[in-house]
Amino acid sequence: MSFQNNIFFKKVKDYSVSKEIFELHHNPEYDLLITFPKPDLDKLSRYYESDDYISHTDGKRSLFEKIYHLIKSSALKSKVKLINAQASVGSLLDIGAGTGDFLVVAKKDGWQTTGIEPSEKARATAIRKGVYFAENLSDLENHSFDIITMWHVLEHVPNLNDYLLELKRLLKPNGVIFIAVPNFKSFDATYYGKFWAAYDVPRHIWHFSKTAIQKLFTEKEMKLAEVLPMKFDSFYVSLLSEKYKTGNMNYLKAFFVGWKSNLSAKRSKEFSSHIYIIKNK
Repeated sequence: MSFQNNIFFKKVKDYSVSKEIFELHHNPEYDLLITFPKPDLDKLSRYYESDDYISHTDGKRSLFEKIYHLIKSSALKSKVKLINAQASVGSLLDIGAGTGDFLVVAKKDGWQTTGIEPSEKARATAIRKGVYFAENLSDLENHSFDIITMWHVLEHVPNLNDYLLELKRLLKPNGVIFIAVPNFKSFDATYYGKFWAAYDVPRHIWHFSKTAIQKLFTEKEMKLAEVLPMKFDSFYVSLLSEKYKTGNMNYLKAFFVGWKSNLSAKRSKEFSSHIYIIKNK
């Protein structure tokens, strides 16, 4: 896998941490956007050093955080229900487990759970909830998981090719991977342009389309079985995008844009975020 002949797409600002400007380059072969320059590995962690990085905290300080956690609570149950529809209870690996809430719900439902989480702060919070973590993917045995989940994580990984190979190695022959990622071809992405919060540079290194996901996993001898919408994401992303664009969240305007994005996606099938269900061949 090599990403060559990339074309400049647009400049985007890191609004949440560094305020630095990055570029997005489009790879036409995969229909994939790539953040440029990609931060060096030894410097990448500093772009996550913010109390406002919401997936690394259980904070409910603001109305926005309260709304986030209210939606999150409902979404966790839906995710476990979705997984149960694909496989009998077995071994589950959640990569990018954050503060562990998804694994807590999955464990209560009977799953044997393991987490991977690079943030020490988030991991410590999850451990207090009884979540078990492995240090590294490389520590885990071949073909040891029935289910692997990455909820808004694949866009963060520095070396995409190596990560996909690791997913293939860890997955059982009939195993299933659930990948949730933003969709830069959605209505809200087009509407907000350079202010679209789900670009989230440079933490998001890769920006996927449906074409990109299908091609990337097919190359690793895995099959894209189904694509599902994440309808709440259009509202959450629109709230943040309004803040980046105007300085205020503008709840009514954000709700309208989120609603319009979902309405548009009924025709285009391009939702703000998608869940991809990928099966081992």
